[in-house]
Amino acid sequence: MFKSIILVGIGGGIGSILRYIISLIFSKYAIGIFPLGTFIINIIGCFLIGLFIGNYGKHPLTNENLGFLLIIGFCGGFTTFSTFSLENLKLIQTGQLLTAFIYTSASILLGIAATWLGIFTTK
Repeated sequence: MFKSIILVGIGGGIGSILRYIISLIFSKYAIGIFPLGTFIINIIGCFLIGLFIGNYGKHPLTNENLGFLLIIGFCGGFTTFSTFSLENLKLIQTGQLLTAFIYTSASILLGIAATWLGIFTTK
């Protein structure tokens, strides 16, 4: 268990650093109000978690540690949006469409509301 925690931490640290670097690059060169850096990070993260899950699904016994490092750690540190999209995809694939809709809608709406409430509370 300790080893898996260390692997998640290492992967998360690398993912967070990469997310920060990409955000810096896009904030310098992207002009406009659309948060292009975050958008690109989220899409890349979704693609990567798909690659990692797809590869792990083909070879589940190859190395469980890579799952901790890349899927939970790196993708989790890079963007939690990738995990959010994977969870929704699993709900959709298992026919739980209403649950997926509620999860998506509630996450977005309550997430925005909670962010607003947090900012409002500090005023």
